[in-house]
Amino acid sequence: MTGLSIVDAILGGQRDPVELAKLRDPHIRASEETIRKSLVGNWRPEHLFALKQSRQIYQHYQEQIAACDEEIEKLVTGFPPRVDPETRPLPPDRKKKLRKRHRRTPEPGPHSKAVFDTRTEAYKLFGVDVTQIPGLLLMVFRLFSEVGRDMSRWPTAAHFVSWLGLCPDNDISGGRVLWRGRRKVKNPAGQLFRLAAYSLHHEQGPMGDYLRRMKSKLGPAAATTATAHKIAIVFYTMVKSQVEYDATLWAQRDTQRDQRIEAKLKRQAQQRGYRLVPIEEKPAA
Repeated sequence: MTGLSIVDAILGGQRDPVELAKLRDPHIRASEETIRKSLVGNWRPEHLFALKQSRQIYQHYQEQIAACDEEIEKLVTGFPPRVDPETRPLPPDRKKKLRKRHRRTPEPGPHSKAVFDTRTEAYKLFGVDVTQIPGLLLMVFRLFSEVGRDMSRWPTAAHFVSWLGLCPDNDISGGRVLWRGRRKVKNPAGQLFRLAAYSLHHEQGPMGDYLRRMKSKLGPAAATTATAHKIAIVFYTMVKSQVEYDATLWAQRDTQRDQRIEAKLKRQAQQRGYRLVPIEEKPAA
């Protein structure tokens, strides 16, 4: 909260760079001397007036966000919970660092108000911690408002992704594929899964690797849909079967994928009269 503390001090009449730099938070990378030098300048009245208005607008938005959070809390707590965190605690948070980075409200302090724990409330709603699914950290309540938590309406995951419009809609006649493409369905829930997939372009994880691999193979649009399809299946399976997200399964899938690629290469080489031989590394002299 270094920035807000300095801004409030400036609006309160403080102009001494040394005193303003003392408001630096210990976690700030910039040194106190660097901040002191950056606060040396001309205090023009029109700029101070604009700063005051910006600070008031920011405060107003924070109050509106807090009011929205309070209203969401009232609506969410009205649903009967599927699980009691006291008897069945939350699983380990593998997104702790990411959660701090995307925190909408600051830590408790002079400029913040206490808000309800969205992760715990989502856990009570769904019975599993769906916030651990890659890409769904910030949209679990929006998904709840669109699809709910009763997955019995869709017999299988294939029915679910078909309803979302995240599956191919190939035109087949006489065993021949006449046209390839995706279903032209405007489903708000499907769009949420696409947004979740799009946010994984820079994620250093299995789902991010899958998105980048499909992007090089299919192009950006089809890769986003393919990744959204996979995220939707994970979401459906977790909520319907009441199982937690297990990231170790990705390592097994990657091993199986490597084995399939190796078997395919061996099969192709054999068809052409060749044989694949592994490279033996010679020991260093």
